[in-house]
Amino acid sequence: MTKILAIANQKGGVGKTTTAVNLAAALAEQGQRVLLADLDPQGNATMGAGIEKRTALPTVYQILLNQVTLRDARMRSEPGHFDVIPANRELAGAEIDLVNLEQRDLRLKVALAQVADDYDFVLMDCPPTLNLLTVNAFAAAESVLIPMQCEYYALEGLTDLVATIKKVKQRLNPAIQIEGLLRVMFDPRSTLAQQVSDQLKRHFGDKVYDTVIPRNVRLAEAPSHGLPVLAYDHQCKGAKAYIELAKETLKRAGIAAREEK
Repeated sequence: MTKILAIANQKGGVGKTTTAVNLAAALAEQGQRVLLADLDPQGNATMGAGIEKRTALPTVYQILLNQVTLRDARMRSEPGHFDVIPANRELAGAEIDLVNLEQRDLRLKVALAQVADDYDFVLMDCPPTLNLLTVNAFAAAESVLIPMQCEYYALEGLTDLVATIKKVKQRLNPAIQIEGLLRVMFDPRSTLAQQVSDQLKRHFGDKVYDTVIPRNVRLAEAPSHGLPVLAYDHQCKGAKAYIELAKETLKRAGIAAREEK
């Protein structure tokens, strides 16, 4: 059974793409077959997986317009050992092109269904807006992973995102739920970060991942080299945190993690 996860937060700069790329690599290291769908016109997940977005064709844009199949568009991230549906700037026009088409909210779901048996996990890196691309991801997803910084404004944005997920649940995808809230760029020395973290645990309980992603220079450097952090510096704190996140994700899915060598 394929687990389809949307990685979303309408606030920018909260580690969505970092989480998408590095969780994909960490799950692949655990022996899982992984597909990463880049739904952000910035194409940062494509670049972070080691694929040149300017020359990556076809992309998710052509998939949404039914010009190609997902099987024909997927590419291999050699450093990450997972497959990628790439994205680039042309995806920015998708909302205009899709608006008058039939089943515009369900096109990604239909496309993914054709290759679902090829993968154990499908991760979708959503844009930092609640637009038609995000709705397509939510319509296709089993659940939503929400990366967030432990700061005041993050809580306000979280309320809007939860409301959107509820609307999608009512209208498009009754099965969707919140997979979990992931605390990213976490600084344990910050009193505010600790307070917000405690507040999240009170409100969301076991929906908050035990794994915490710390602030880490190597995590920030890896995308500029076109590498997941596991391929860039496997021993850094950021890489170890995403390996722990992969193990926790597998545990939640009822899949045994690999034993340490």
